[in-house]
Amino acid sequence: MPNELFGAFPDVTLGAVLMIAIALGMVYLSVSKKYEPLLLLPIGIGVLLANLPSTGITEDDGFLGVLRRIGLENEVFPLLMFLGVGALTDFTPLIRHPVTVLLGGAAQLGIFAALIAAILLGWDINNAAAIAIIGSADGPTTIFVSTQLADVDLWGPIAVASYSYMAMVPLIQPPLMRLLTTRKERLVKMPYPSQGVSYRARVLFPIIVIILASLIAPKSAPLVGMLMFGNLLKEVGVVDRLATSAQNELINITTIFLGLAVGSTMTAERFLDERTLSIFTIGLFAFGFATVSGIMFGKIMYYASGGKINPLIGAAGVSAIPMAARVVHNVGREEDPDTWLMMHAMGPNVAGVLGSAIAGGVILGILT
Repeated sequence: MPNELFGAFPDVTLGAVLMIAIALGMVYLSVSKKYEPLLLLPIGIGVLLANLPSTGITEDDGFLGVLRRIGLENEVFPLLMFLGVGALTDFTPLIRHPVTVLLGGAAQLGIFAALIAAILLGWDINNAAAIAIIGSADGPTTIFVSTQLADVDLWGPIAVASYSYMAMVPLIQPPLMRLLTTRKERLVKMPYPSQGVSYRARVLFPIIVIILASLIAPKSAPLVGMLMFGNLLKEVGVVDRLATSAQNELINITTIFLGLAVGSTMTAERFLDERTLSIFTIGLFAFGFATVSGIMFGKIMYYASGGKINPLIGAAGVSAIPMAARVVHNVGREEDPDTWLMMHAMGPNVAGVLGSAIAGGVILGILT
C-alpha cells in the first residue's frame, strides 16, 4: 500500500485520509444523530487536527500536545469532569432507598467479566483492565483508569468506545430488558415516596461517601472525592456561585479540552489496527454484561420484596446517567402508560456512578 497519495502532499498517507474520514463521521453522528454530541464533537475535531499533515499541533509543545500532557497524562480533565458531574447529580433517590446501591454494584460485574474476556483474548493485564472499564458506562472513569494503565495508543479507542456505547443505551438495553423480564415483572408499579430527604442527610451523604470510599478503595479517592465535592457544593446552599460554575463553565470548558485531547491521540498509526476492533468488541460485551447483571439482581430483589420492586430498574445500574434511568422509565411505560419508574431508576443510576468509580479504584489499587 503506497504511503503517499499525492506527490504535492508527501505527508498525506492513506491512513491519515481514513482517519480524517472517521473524524468527519464522528462530527456527522454527533451533530446529525446527536450521539453524545457534547464529547463526540470535540473528539472528532481533535482526530481531524491530529491527522492533518505537517501541523505540529500534536507535538509535545503543540496546542493539543500540551492539552494531552496537562489533562490526560496527569488525569486532571477526568477529575474536573467528575466535579461538574457531582454538582449536576441529585443523590436523593439513593439516599431515600439505599438498598438500590446493590443494583449499582451488581452492574459493575460487567467490568470484571470483560477483564477476564480480554485476558483470554491475549491482552496483558493492564490493557485488559483499561478496556474492561468500558463496562462502567462512565466516560470520565474510563479515561481516568485507561490513562494510568493502557498504552497511550489505546486511550483514544477506549474513550470513543466508552462514549459510543453510552450513546447507544436506548438501542442496547431495551431488548435485553424485555428478554430477561416477564410482562408481569415489567408491570410492577412502585409508588412515589412521600417522604423527602432532609438537608442534613443531603449534606452529610457526600462527606460520608468520601470517607468510606477512600477506606474501601484508596485509589478511588480522587474520582469519588471530586464527585462528592461537586455534589456538596450543590447541596450546602451557601456557595451558589461555585456550584453554578461547576455545573456550567467548568464542566463545559473541561468537556471541550478533554474531547480535543482524547482525539489528538487517535492518529492513523495508533488507531487503524486490529486491536481497535477488539476494544470495541470487548467494550460491547462489558456493557451488555453490566446491563444483564443489573437486571438479574433486580429480579432477585423483585422476589425478595414479594413483587414490590420492578426489576427493570436494575438496568439503570450502569452509570450512563440519566439516560439509563430514562430508558428504564420508557420501557416500563410501554407496558403501562401509568407506570412511573424514573425516580426509582435514578437510585441505581447514581449508585452506578459511585460503583464505577470505586471499581476503577479497586483495579488501580491492585495493578499500580
